[in-house]
Amino acid sequence: MTAIHPELPRLQEQALAYNCPAGTFAERVVLVTGAGDGIGRAVALALADAGATVVLLGRTQNKLEEVYDEILKRGGAKPAMVPVNLEVATPAHFEELAGMFDKEFGRLDGLLHNASVLGDITPLDNYGYSTWDSVMQVNVNAAFYLTRAMLPLLRSASAASVLFTSSSVGRVGRAFWGAYAVSKFATEGLMQVMADELENTSKIRVNTINPGGTRTRMRAQAYPGEDANTLRTPEDIVPAYLYLLGPASDGVTGQAFNAQPPR
Repeated sequence: MTAIHPELPRLQEQALAYNCPAGTFAERVVLVTGAGDGIGRAVALALADAGATVVLLGRTQNKLEEVYDEILKRGGAKPAMVPVNLEVATPAHFEELAGMFDKEFGRLDGLLHNASVLGDITPLDNYGYSTWDSVMQVNVNAAFYLTRAMLPLLRSASAASVLFTSSSVGRVGRAFWGAYAVSKFATEGLMQVMADELENTSKIRVNTINPGGTRTRMRAQAYPGEDANTLRTPEDIVPAYLYLLGPASDGVTGQAFNAQPPR
């Protein structure tokens, strides 16, 4: 069983303070979901700046195109762009995608599950069934489908990283957060099971990251009265993502990280 790493506090500090050296991700292929906006966009650009070939997966094509163009403008490697609506995607979609990546790249060095939907902030006895299903589909089912399809490509890498996005409400339950909180508890469980299965059978490491309060559209949706200027930007929290997706975290698996210190 994968246990809490005895040096997790030190590793957490390293993640927060990480300064990614130039070229760290050269020759590496990293897939980022929800890459068209917010945290996904910031991480995708930072990965490209560090030399990665980034696969941009998202629902809105014009947003992906903007990130694609920005990467090229900044001198990054030519990215790949994959418009996918996770709410309706099936395992067959991801199996087909994996076949395309196998022909194009032959491996996958990193997979960041950043895409999530919030659903409703409301008591469970008012929670809509269709909203519940939608949140679980995007936040849990699609993440599992995509990861399972990409496992052969992750195994083909010398040392691959799978990073799931969690939340504080997926580590300690909170009233009214409904399907979102439950989906993030499921995300933590998926990470732990996968890390335990792969730890001694592959060089794939699997961890979660909690972004914390960040200046994103989802945060504004959840806290409409909050002053966004008091929050860190997506760019501010990128270091921990690069730490966990890159070689600095080799050998670290089955752990729950935070992208920023407690407020």
